Amino acid sequence: MTSIEGPSGESFGPTARRMVLGTQLRRLREREGVTRAEAGYSIRASESKISRMELGRVGFKERDVVDLLTMYGVDDPEERAAFVELVKQSNQPGWWNRYNDLMPRWFDDYVGLEEASQRIQTYELQFVPGLLQTEDYARAIVSHGRPESRDDDVERRVAIRMRRQKLLNRPEAPRLWAVIDESVLHRPIGGRKVFKEQLDKLLEMTTMSHISLQVVPYRLSGYSAEGAFTLLRFAEPELPNIVYIEHLAGALYLEKLADFELYSRALDRLAVDAETPERSRTTIAKIRADL
Repeated sequence: MTSIEGPSGESFGPTARRMVLGTQLRRLREREGVTRAEAGYSIRASESKISRMELGRVGFKERDVVDLLTMYGVDDPEERAAFVELVKQSNQPGWWNRYNDLMPRWFDDYVGLEEASQRIQTYELQFVPGLLQTEDYARAIVSHGRPESRDDDVERRVAIRMRRQKLLNRPEAPRLWAVIDESVLHRPIGGRKVFKEQLDKLLEMTTMSHISLQVVPYRLSGYSAEGAFTLLRFAEPELPNIVYIEHLAGALYLEKLADFELYSRALDRLAVDAETPERSRTTIAKIRADL
């Protein structure tokens, strides 16, 4: 059974563990020629539940996994114990669990996957990417432009965003490659003072070797992609690369290779249309100086 650890040996979060566990169970089932319906019947569940388990979309019960291992012919005590341990780890809450009253389920999954990623590629048309936002800029967005009326929920939502940013400062942090539309740099979210500080942070963060930012100029914007999206890539071979697309009612997670390649090509085109990271920094610095 494949071990699952993150960069520098830290354990992945529960979302990634569920996905790895589900993938391993699917491989065992397919090896034995067992259908999802047959597997579901063996644990008193439906075929659709087995599908959700194999995609890591639901939590795992130790009894269910033990019964499936028996059905799949896994009788080695050490291998079975490793699966049981992974079940326990996959059910442990991540750091974001204390914010579950504020976070929709679809975003809970995203934060877990973001924590486990090796490379994050994102395209934004309206805002500075969340991982690069200042606290006040994030507060202006979360409060819908009324930071003076902020309450405890607003502050906790901002705290989630600031906590997510810590992954960029850890040893062997994921590579972040962000492409933004030039309009983002002319939209003074939070007012002049807040926006100047936000531009300062972009200039600071892009001096880090694992962070790249490119700006798509007005004359070329709007051609290569219709909306914002993020690509998450993983070092762990059992985790599929994922396209994440957020909308008002929820989010889409696209895992099929064809879908991922489609968005990957779109991001490649955006990178070609955009200014280089060096020229993008010059553009940001000029806009900052003119404020």
